[in-house]
Amino acid sequence: MKQKTYPVHGAGLGLRREIMNSLADPFPSQVNFLEVAPENWIGVGGRYGKQFRSYTEQHDFVCHGLSLSIGSPAPLDEAFLHKLKSFLKLHNIRCYSEHLSYCSDDGHLYDLMPIPFTEEAVSHVADRIKRVQDILEQPIAMENVSYYAAPGKQMEEIEFLNAVLDEADCKLLLDVNNIYVNSINHGYDPYEFLSAIPGDRISYIHVAGHFNEAEDLRVDTHGADVIDPVWALLDKSYEFYGVIPTLLERDFNIPPISELVKEVDTIHEIQQRWEQAGEHANHTHVQRG
Repeated sequence: MKQKTYPVHGAGLGLRREIMNSLADPFPSQVNFLEVAPENWIGVGGRYGKQFRSYTEQHDFVCHGLSLSIGSPAPLDEAFLHKLKSFLKLHNIRCYSEHLSYCSDDGHLYDLMPIPFTEEAVSHVADRIKRVQDILEQPIAMENVSYYAAPGKQMEEIEFLNAVLDEADCKLLLDVNNIYVNSINHGYDPYEFLSAIPGDRISYIHVAGHFNEAEDLRVDTHGADVIDPVWALLDKSYEFYGVIPTLLERDFNIPPISELVKEVDTIHEIQQRWEQAGEHANHTHVQRG
């Protein structure tokens, strides 16, 4: 069986400006790759620009965009895409991902709005993804997002996600926290959802914390520790699809690096357990063969 290749390996961490200095002193060996929003770094010069360049020269990076607004009715910002293309090349970025949502029409909304789960929206979004991939001359990964309403819904979330991935022929950034959050908010089985995704399209995985607003409402904040049910979904992802590079997202209430790295260690522990299980299975198969 052919081994699947990924743009990065192991466990990663989202890089925020407020942790750049502490992360470098010394850089934790457990962190195999880093992720940034390109919008926060394109065109940045001076001290921060030099510091960022030193990071991308020493470490593997992926980019997770904020402003592509792939589901928007407004035209794609192709000027931005050309700047992005240069940025990805300059910093040897291994993968570019974005949210399967939209955040603009005539202006930016500063929030991720849900795309209607309709056939018309599938075609609209897939065409735009293909155009982005043509301009960037590389595949992009779309992330399954958290959402709190489903206006104009004609199909289930998983059907919509799979239809977009198939029609656009793009990759998937699998966010297991978003699956958990949506499963509570919209009343579905997270494991059933996970089992229905196309595993061969996954580029990497996001894991994060969220906020409990109410018994039946979770808010995706990236501002808390990862909880056990989300770790369990990550574990099941590896069982279903093999060990996949996984990144810890933390945007707010950021603890000391030593605390963050404990969660990165948890990713490694789950990965190693499934890697060892795979090695054992292969060894048993060879012996029997």
